[in-house]
Amino acid sequence: MKILIAYSSRTGNTRKVAEALHLELPGADLCPISSAPNPEKYDVVFAGFWVEAENANDAMKDYLKQLGGIPVALFATLGAYPDSQHAANCLKAAAAQIPNGNVVDRFICQGRIDPMMIEWMEQLPAGDENAPTDSRRQLWEDAEGHPDDQDLENAVAWAKAVLEKMKAKA
Repeated sequence: MKILIAYSSRTGNTRKVAEALHLELPGADLCPISSAPNPEKYDVVFAGFWVEAENANDAMKDYLKQLGGIPVALFATLGAYPDSQHAANCLKAAAAQIPNGNVVDRFICQGRIDPMMIEWMEQLPAGDENAPTDSRRQLWEDAEGHPDDQDLENAVAWAKAVLEKMKAKA
């Protein structure tokens, strides 16, 4: 099975997950989105992205639009909690970018929040929907150590399960 792991990473979180997958998926090709090859020669594409405005970032959205006939396994990192509605919405929005919706499965884990984003939010006036709150500051603190070893183990287990599911269907 010819596997591509294409990823987009702003702060290194998604790259870290992609590299963990690459170590555990023998023969897979690993490429940042800026140099990702034509996906047509692959049997499955693991497409990883960082979340921007409750969706995949723009570079990944453009790439996802090329994946209409290819099975896609989406993975992402975000500052929010991975079991949140926000996380589910982000994966759903990214999946909607793929023509024919050929998504095999999805995975998301928390990632460290870009310090520039925190700095920007700290400058917002109280009452702004993105202004710091106690719960938001707690989220920032919780996200600081992610993706951690457990996140990477979960991602690898997920990727292996995706491939087993695909082999069983073949």
